[in-house]
Amino acid sequence: MTILLDREEIIKIIETLFEAGVTKDLTQLKDIHLDDPRFSSFSDLPPYDLKDYKTTIELEELKFISISDYSYEIKNLKISIFGDAAIVAMELIQQGIIIDNKAFTGEHMKIKGRATFVLIKQPTWKIAHIHLSKIEG
Repeated sequence: MTILLDREEIIKIIETLFEAGVTKDLTQLKDIHLDDPRFSSFSDLPPYDLKDYKTTIELEELKFISISDYSYEIKNLKISIFGDAAIVAMELIQQGIIIDNKAFTGEHMKIKGRATFVLIKQPTWKIAHIHLSKIEG
């Protein structure tokens, strides 16, 4: 029963991340990530370097604010729980319109990719690492 509840909580956290792009409610982003020097992330959008907690939150907020009509689709979700650690792997499709407020233009964006999340339970599940990568083509 605990594994089932953990799986539900983990799915909710992952959905909360991407729903922030849909609803533009960015208030929960800080709550679902592990605010710790051990946090790290790689993105499917530039810059591609390894990021810390603060930079990740700032870039996620900027990304979701800059994309109008954002939507996402999760496919082939796999959750593996190892005690107080979990690995989430999935295929991810994100789309929307990237808005350039200075030029008053928009460009359609569609990213087909893969995503891996590492979550730690301390005492609730938090995202400790994110790796998003595009699939070409």
